[in-house]
Amino acid sequence: MTVYGIGLGPGEADLVTVKGKRLLESAAVVYSPGRLSRTVALNHVPEERIGDLDFPMTRDPDELRRAWKEAAAEVAARADSEDVAFVTLGDPNVYSTFGHLRRTLDAFHPEVDLEVVPGVSAMTAFTTALGVEIESGTGLALREAANGAAPTGPDRMVLFKVTDAPATHEKLTEAGYDVRFGRRLFMEQGETVVTDDPDELAERDYYTLAYAEREGVERDVATAEFDGVESGGSA
Repeated sequence: MTVYGIGLGPGEADLVTVKGKRLLESAAVVYSPGRLSRTVALNHVPEERIGDLDFPMTRDPDELRRAWKEAAAEVAARADSEDVAFVTLGDPNVYSTFGHLRRTLDAFHPEVDLEVVPGVSAMTAFTTALGVEIESGTGLALREAANGAAPTGPDRMVLFKVTDAPATHEKLTEAGYDVRFGRRLFMEQGETVVTDDPDELAERDYYTLAYAEREGVERDVATAEFDGVESGGSA
């Protein structure tokens, strides 16, 4: 049978894809690695079909490997006779807990069939919420900015895990970037905040992102207007 890694999207229950919803409803058990993904999954799956897996928040490599092996063993055993799902916020292939499970299954249970069902990533939801258009020909970098980190270089960046917004903002503005923040966007849990003021986000929150654009960056955006023809005129 098959293990489906299903992206739930950024947090709103109705941003789950049609395919994701169909597979959630048909899976024998739906494993959730955390409280928030479980909350979203419960909009589509009865509680008795939700399974919990332990993925500890630690940097101890031995403890992490033990937890991943135990989780993979449980999932593989269930998938031996029925389809199961593993859900994650965002997309399963973008900074997701599912990556740990997939690699461990590949290493210790290669007989298990895996299929990934994409979800709306937090990064694309974030640019939508801010009204940021990443036009054709534009480069956009994705960077982690935990604990006050402020990576620089690209003209446009989406930063995630911005757990110290004031420190990140100070460093980026000194480096010549305009910065805007969003917290818990398209999420049903917690307060949604969109702001240019990092002091509004002084309290740390894992689900905070930032969009940083270098000051004065030039744009060459195609429009429906033509050379020599004023807007509203005729040729």
